[in-house]
Amino acid sequence: MYHGKQSIAWALGFWLTVMAPVHAQTSPAAPAAVTQASQSVSDTAPPPSVPLAATPVSTASSGTPAVVAMPPAVVPTPPPAVALTQPGLVRADSLNGADTAWMLMATALVLLMTLPGIALFYGGMVRKKSVLNVMACVLATCAIVSLLWFAVGYSIAFTPGTGALAPYLGGAGRLWFSGLDYVKDTQQVAVSHIAPNIPESVYAMFQLTFAIITAALIAGAFVERMRFSATLIFMSLWTLLVYAPIAHWVWEPSGWLARLGTLDFAGGSVVHINAGMAGLVCAYALGPRRGYGREAFNPFNLGLTMAGAGLLWVGWFGFNAGSALAADGRAGLAMTVTHIAAAAGALSWMAAEWMARGRPSLLGLCSGVVAGLVAITPAAGYVQPSSAVVFGLVAGVACYWGATGLKRLLQADDSLDVFGVHGVGGIVGSLLTGVFASKSLAGVEGSVLNQLIGAGAVMLYSLVMTALLLWITSLCVRLRVSEAEEIEGLDITQHAERLGT
Repeated sequence: MYHGKQSIAWALGFWLTVMAPVHAQTSPAAPAAVTQASQSVSDTAPPPSVPLAATPVSTASSGTPAVVAMPPAVVPTPPPAVALTQPGLVRADSLNGADTAWMLMATALVLLMTLPGIALFYGGMVRKKSVLNVMACVLATCAIVSLLWFAVGYSIAFTPGTGALAPYLGGAGRLWFSGLDYVKDTQQVAVSHIAPNIPESVYAMFQLTFAIITAALIAGAFVERMRFSATLIFMSLWTLLVYAPIAHWVWEPSGWLARLGTLDFAGGSVVHINAGMAGLVCAYALGPRRGYGREAFNPFNLGLTMAGAGLLWVGWFGFNAGSALAADGRAGLAMTVTHIAAAAGALSWMAAEWMARGRPSLLGLCSGVVAGLVAITPAAGYVQPSSAVVFGLVAGVACYWGATGLKRLLQADDSLDVFGVHGVGGIVGSLLTGVFASKSLAGVEGSVLNQLIGAGAVMLYSLVMTALLLWITSLCVRLRVSEAEEIEGLDITQHAERLGT
């Protein structure tokens, strides 16, 4: 009996090690479907150096198991993802964890630009008696824009529209953030068709921070003279009726400027030209501050302005690199060109001021940093580092002129140079994007004409709508404080608070 079992084991081992491979080679060809399935997973097969799965087989002579190599199991590949044309639900495991983590960080960085970045930057430049009012305006703007974005703004800006209004305004599918779901039981999560690699909740929050800072920037044009109640009403109307539609034009794929081919990577027109024009209209509508052009308006504390500029510089990495919507090479490039342009803008403004006035200033350096950052914003993901130097150098000089010579020509008390820096810098950057945009990065050839159309359309719409909304606001409350209130300062008259000595 022992010898019979030994003979059977020996024969089985011989067939598995010698005859089975021969039989496999001479067997009929596998069906086409199986062959294609095998080819589809060839990329996932282990390399030759990795041992294959083995099955022990007893040998006849010693009873020691002989290891026979078995082919790896065929694992079917998932079907390719379907490109989204509107927000929708996808499997949670289809998201990219690294991209999501970076976008969470970028969102926090952009919010940091406003709170406390803009609050400190502006607060340091006004007179002591209105510092708290400026900071209150920035903080209140952040709060009210956040709720309006949640209720209406995000939906009309970043969802596809319907009918004839589709190129100009989004739909109602995301009002009150409806549909921004995470379903744990089925492991599904809502994503935007614009950023399908991250949760839509993260994308909506990222875009919210842009809406916040755009509205907050406008306050620099009317500091020290606009009533706080009027500020809240105007900011509310402006966010919904000016910012959201323009964001749809430029950044939603169905927007008319997006279809035209206007390039705006992170907000040269949507944020800076838009805010600059609105600020200029506000300056004209409210009139100059009492004593403007006749007395010195000494800033409260340029140390605060310097701290704010530093926060803006750091936060701008989230602003520009975050607009890549992924933790990838384009994000790294955007971060690089952002830093280079900021440095070039600071030195360019410093040199222009040194030549014109005989000495440089800290305020000039801070303003130059912002000028370089503004100019590179529309181009951050489309240009090479060598081009970023040009953006910064041109913007530094152009914005210095915008805050001095052009300001005198316009005869507008744009108090903290919102148009001179953000408006002029945004225009310069948008036009230079048409010159320097690389097709290998942008996907399309840059066009100065398309950039000019985009900048002009945003300027015209912002100008007309801002004037209209200021008029509507004036029907609700008085826009400007009284002369006595302005003399005493808005900290006391609007908030009953005062900075300590």
